Amino acid sequence: MRQMLIAAGCLMAAMPLGWIAANTASSPAEGKQPRFPQLTLEQLSDQQRPVGEKIVKISRVGLGGPYNVMLRSPVYAQRMYDLLDYLRWHTSVPTKLNEMAILIVARQWRSQVEWFAHAPLAKKAGLSDSIIADLKSNRRPAGMSPDEEVVYDFVTELTTKHAVSDELFDRARTLLGEQQVVDLTGVAGTYVGVAMILAMAEQGVPADKEPPFKEGEP
Repeated sequence: MRQMLIAAGCLMAAMPLGWIAANTASSPAEGKQPRFPQLTLEQLSDQQRPVGEKIVKISRVGLGGPYNVMLRSPVYAQRMYDLLDYLRWHTSVPTKLNEMAILIVARQWRSQVEWFAHAPLAKKAGLSDSIIADLKSNRRPAGMSPDEEVVYDFVTELTTKHAVSDELFDRARTLLGEQQVVDLTGVAGTYVGVAMILAMAEQGVPADKEPPFKEGEP
């Protein structure tokens, strides 16, 4: 399991290894200073260092991505590290559906970093190119399987209406089971939180990469 974690990385595993070297937090306005300058291991305090050292052992982006922000609150960073370890690698939700849920949240928030990181992971897990393209275009995907359809409906209804109808809840419980319904809710809510951290920090994709969502797009 440890080898799987190292190989796969944690949270932002799809991002390139050159993330930090290529300007970890490209700011939204040219020449604007980053709100959270990139930390290095050498800069970490005694409270930050234990979780920072764990992060660099399993994360392909090192201390980049949301970790650069989270480490400003070391206890929070540790708790999130533990939560994301479960939600990414030990959850009851199949990887394809888990990544689909993350993409739904990423698109709602237009989170450049989340989409940049997780679209490749979703494809690798078996989510079709057409579904990924429809999600990116903010359309309800066509040709979904029953389990993909219930994930889309469940996450979308919960995050936009802040409720789930009895009919949809019963459908989700029948198709996924109670544990997956809880874990699906957990991953969606957690990645809303990650999207908020990234938005607050004005964290962008690497400076040499194209943002998934262009200026002026809805």
